[in-house]
Amino acid sequence: MSQQDTIFALASGAGRGAVAVMRLSGSAGSTILQGLVGRLPEPRRASLRRLRAPETGEVIDQALVLWFPGPGSYTGEDSAELHLHAGPAIIAAVGQALVTLGARPAEPGEFTRRAFLNGRMDLTAAEGIADLISAETEAQRRQALRQADGALARLYGGWADRLARLLAHQEAAIEFAEDDLPTDLGDRARTGAAALRTEIAAHLADEGRGERLREGLVVAILGAPNAGKSSLLNALAGREAAIVSARAGTTRDVVEVRLDLAGVPVTLADTAGLRESTDEIEQEGIRRARRRAEEADLVLAVFAADMAPDAETLAWVRPGAVVLANKVDVASAPGVIGGVTPLAVSARTGVGLAELRARLAAEAARLAGTGDATLLTRPRHRAALSEAVAWLAEAEAATLPELVSETLRAALRALGRLTGRVGVEDILDIVFRDFCIGK
Repeated sequence: MSQQDTIFALASGAGRGAVAVMRLSGSAGSTILQGLVGRLPEPRRASLRRLRAPETGEVIDQALVLWFPGPGSYTGEDSAELHLHAGPAIIAAVGQALVTLGARPAEPGEFTRRAFLNGRMDLTAAEGIADLISAETEAQRRQALRQADGALARLYGGWADRLARLLAHQEAAIEFAEDDLPTDLGDRARTGAAALRTEIAAHLADEGRGERLREGLVVAILGAPNAGKSSLLNALAGREAAIVSARAGTTRDVVEVRLDLAGVPVTLADTAGLRESTDEIEQEGIRRARRRAEEADLVLAVFAADMAPDAETLAWVRPGAVVLANKVDVASAPGVIGGVTPLAVSARTGVGLAELRARLAAEAARLAGTGDATLLTRPRHRAALSEAVAWLAEAEAATLPELVSETLRAALRALGRLTGRVGVEDILDIVFRDFCIGK
């Protein structure tokens, strides 16, 4: 794979359809496009052209062609889009023609990689585009679009700019001590590092909401056998996803369905009934149920209204859990279970299900932080920011100017990994711009 290659790829889905979009990008883009369609179209204006096989001149298709000269394109290179009829034979023939003219098929993500390398976007924006393509729900789409539009880049870039200025001033205080510079530059650097560390630490203390929204939440349904967990799962899913039987212990493994709650993707997990059992398979199901509950973002503790609360499920009535009294069509819900007022529901008749969905949607929005504009979305972000916070704390505690400088530089490198852009030239530019040294 070479940055000098001209690449192409299908930007739309594969298979038969009305229209398929083929993208082309690279230094030889204009030559290759002319070989395929003849005269170049006017930039950024759709033009209907015949596409011809370069070796025989045979017409392959009649398509809309758009030409995007670099650097004003997605990749920053000369680029084109071919809006073809989406027959598999047409797509294959156009691909073969592009190869004959000197292009090669793109590697996964190579168009966006070139956009990053050519300065069209930073790493967080590239990640946002990937998330936008994968978004299942409205809230995921909004979060991904904010990131692709540069919300995180602006936040992290602002911190990096402030840190670069602190480092530049600290370096100036060391290297140009005999020049007429302010005497408190070292103190300013420590004070600025402390303020920046506080801001980044507050950003990190988000309880993983952005990551939860990106990956989706897991809600585990726990309860004794015949508490109605599978019926509840089916009622919430709107289909028969789990087997329902009057026989206790029907569910042996975890049964999952995917829901959209308030724009947050949620996996509901029906689990084996919690009880003492001598059956080896049921014991394994119960073990998996407990493990799934430990890993879940939220637990639904389900009790049957016509039975006394069991100790196994009561152990899961913890802060943050949602407590349900199911089967209120056959018995009245108790006023309190485990010190919590339960939601009264009937999976069979639908009583209370609207209230349960509203409660789950509220919990999903709370856990995923759907209203926050600049939540971090990946473990990579969290690791780099945590490292930056640790280095800034060392900068505050350092007594030697050289140590302050080194710790600030390490913190800047950590922030630079977020966006993929940081270098020594940035520091030199600030030093000479702010102090005009050597004028």
